[in-house]
Amino acid sequence: MLTVNKLEKIIELEDQLRDEYQDKLDAALAAAERSKQELVEQREQMQATIDQQMATIKDLSAKSTANDQYEQRNRELTNRSEKLQAEVTTLKQRVKALQKDLAKERDQVKELSQFDPARMKKNLDASKKKLAEKTKAGDQLQKSLNEAKADKADLQRKLEGVEEELASLRAELDAGEEAA
Repeated sequence: MLTVNKLEKIIELEDQLRDEYQDKLDAALAAAERSKQELVEQREQMQATIDQQMATIKDLSAKSTANDQYEQRNRELTNRSEKLQAEVTTLKQRVKALQKDLAKERDQVKELSQFDPARMKKNLDASKKKLAEKTKAGDQLQKSLNEAKADKADLQRKLEGVEEELASLRAELDAGEEAA
């Protein structure tokens, strides 16, 4: 019986404690229930926020992927344009060198065109004809000169002969005048 009494006292104590703390327990349970409900609502809000952020992340990820692709294309195009610019620079230098070579070749062609074989042959033929004519004229002049020299020499001899005759005639005339 002792135990029954103790049990009854424990039950009474429990009832007393329950009566005394029931309001606090109910308030604590209600607060716990409210907190639980608030946690559920916060969880739902957070889940909605997470879902929204995930959608945003997916959207940004897609945009980022597209942006990465654009950046990659931009890098490729930049590299390609730099290579093309380098090639254009090289080609410009080559064109300048070729223009210089072309100018030299044009000068050489101009110089060589001055020595056109057909024209030079024509000029040579004309020069040969002129030379032949001048040679012929020179030969004729030389012949005429030689003839003139020969004539002059003959005339000179005749003149000397005539002068001798004149001198001898004068001498005879002077001798005849002295004798007369």
